[in-house]
Amino acid sequence: MAARGFVSLIGAGPGDPGLLTLHGMEALTAADVVVYDYLANPVLLAHARPEAERLYVGKKAGNHTLSQDEINALLVERGLAGQRVVRLKGGDPFVFGRGGEEALALAKAGVLFEVVPGVTSAVAAPAYAGIPVTHRGLASSFAVITGHEDPTKEETALDWSRLATGVDTLVFLMGVGNLPQIVEQLIAHGRPPDTPAVLVRWGTLPGQQTVSGTLANIAERVRVAGLRPPAVTIVGPVAGLRDHLHWFEDRPLFGQRVLVTRTRQQASALSTRLRSLGAEAIELPTIRVAPPDDWAPLDSAITGLSNYDWIVFTSVNGVDHFWARLSAAGLDARALHGLRLAAIGPATAAELQAYGLRADYVPGEYVAEAVASGLGEVRGLRVLLPRADIARPALADLLREGGAKVVEVDAYRTLQPETDPDELRDLLARVTVATFTSSSTVRNLAAMAASAGLDLLQALQHATVACIGPITAETARELGLVVNVVAEEYTIQGLVAALSSYCAKRKT
Repeated sequence: MAARGFVSLIGAGPGDPGLLTLHGMEALTAADVVVYDYLANPVLLAHARPEAERLYVGKKAGNHTLSQDEINALLVERGLAGQRVVRLKGGDPFVFGRGGEEALALAKAGVLFEVVPGVTSAVAAPAYAGIPVTHRGLASSFAVITGHEDPTKEETALDWSRLATGVDTLVFLMGVGNLPQIVEQLIAHGRPPDTPAVLVRWGTLPGQQTVSGTLANIAERVRVAGLRPPAVTIVGPVAGLRDHLHWFEDRPLFGQRVLVTRTRQQASALSTRLRSLGAEAIELPTIRVAPPDDWAPLDSAITGLSNYDWIVFTSVNGVDHFWARLSAAGLDARALHGLRLAAIGPATAAELQAYGLRADYVPGEYVAEAVASGLGEVRGLRVLLPRADIARPALADLLREGGAKVVEVDAYRTLQPETDPDELRDLLARVTVATFTSSSTVRNLAAMAASAGLDLLQALQHATVACIGPITAETARELGLVVNVVAEEYTIQGLVAALSSYCAKRKT
C-alpha cells in the first residue's frame, strides 16, 4: 500500500525570517518538497533538508509562474504520490493568500492537510513601522481589505460607506496601484481628508520603505517617492503614532545588505546578529570544510599524545575534527591528561568546553606573537598544531625560532565552493557591506569572482569592507580592497560591534 502524503499550508510571515512559527519550521525540516511563493523569504528554505525538492511558483502582478489552478493540481499530485509537502506562502495562508482554495482542492482529492497560520503583513508591517493597529483612545477596531479591487467598478464587494466611517483602522493589502481611487472613495464616503495615512513597502525587511501623510496628500507623496508594490496601506488615527513609535528603522544596521562569507554551517551565528540589528544577511559561503587528504598524520599525533606538552587549537573546525579522530581511535578526554591546551579566540575555547575541556590559555590578541608569548618559555616544549591545510606558518615558525619542537598536522581542508556565475554577479551587485572572517574567505571570494569573469575590486567598489582582525585585513589589502572596518576584538561579536559603530558614525 502506497504511503499517504500530507500537505502543510504554512504562512511564512511577512518577510522577516524570524517571524516563522515553530510549527512551520518543524514542518519544513520534515518536508520532501517545498512549494514556495514570491513573498516567502528564500532564507526560510534553509530549514528544509538539502535533499528536499524546492519548487518556486511565485506570482507577481502580471507574471505568474503557475496559475492558481496549476498550483492546486501540483499540491494534489504530490500529496497523492505520498510526499510530505510544504506549501510556503507569504503572510498568512488564509488572509488574502488563497489558502482556502488550495485547502478545498486537497480536501476534494482526499489528501490529508493542515493549516499553519502565519504572521500577516496586515499587522506586522504596521508594527515594524511603529503603528499599532489598535490603541486605547484611538482605535478599537481594524479591518483588513484587499487593495486589488478597483473601487470605481460598478459591481464591488466593498461597502465603502461602512468601511469609511465604521472601522477605526483600515489596512489595505497590495493597493499601491489603486491608491488614488481608494483615497477618493474613503473621502467621498465620509473619512476626513486629514486622516493620517502611511504606506509600508517590504515591511519587516531591511529594505523597508515608509511614506507618511494624510488622505489628502498620501497618493501624491507615494508617487513622488516612487513607491512600488508590495506595500501595505494603513489609514486611521493610529498611523500618526509612527512619529513616536518608529523603532525598526532606528536599528544601527538598518538598510544594510551584508555579505556573509563564512561556511554554510557557521554563517547562521553572524547572520542572526546582523538581522537583529536591522541588516539583511546575504549568505555566500566562500569556504567548504572537508577532511584532509590523509588522516594518518593526525591519527599518528593522537596515538602519540603523551609526547606533547601543548596542543594549540586555532579554530572551531580544528577542535571538531581533532575530537572526531580522537573518538574514532576509541579515546576520550582522558587521553589529554597532562597536556596543556591553548585556544585562539573565545569561540575556539567555547568549542573545547563543549567537549568538556577547558583551555589553559586564550590569548588576548589572536596573532602569532601573542600566542607564543602566552606559552611562556618555549625552548624544549613539544607543541602539536592541528590546523587547516592552508593555515599561515607564522605561529609554527615563531615557536621553532624560540626552540620549541612543533608538529603541524592537517585536521581539515578548506576548499572553494562552486557557485553559479550569474548568481554571484547578481548577489555582489546588491551588497552594501562585505564581511570577511578569515584570510581564506577573502582569497576564495576573489577566486570565485575571477572564475565568474568578475573584478572583485570593481564589484565591491561602493561596499564597506569589514574584517575580523588585522591578518584578514592585511590579506584584503594585498588583494587591493579598501578596508573600512577592522574589529578590535577578533570575534564575530567584535566584528558586528565594529561595523555597527562605523555605520552609526556615517549616519551622523
